[in-house]
Amino acid sequence: MPKRVLQGVVVSDKGEKTIVVKVERRFTHPVMKKTVRRSKNYHAHDEANAAKVGQTVFIEECRPYSKTKTWKLVEGEQASAVAAAEA
Repeated sequence: MPKRVLQGVVVSDKGEKTIVVKVERRFTHPVMKKTVRRSKNYHAHDEANAAKVGQTVFIEECRPYSKTKTWKLVEGEQASAVAAAEA
């Protein structure tokens, strides 16, 4: 089964090998017919501590690393391949 990949902005890199990524989604409200923005924070595993606050990154679903971390940072070449596939 394919793993979900999300794109978001790093809002925190304070944890050891952990980043917090804000992912925003847009949808049309069923009654109001207006575009609504909703965001959610995901904790992701960053093995090399490479991501910095403000960067746009891709995260991929993975095995649980801890109670809250079930996502991991997609590294360099993989990220470009994911971006090309989504375009």
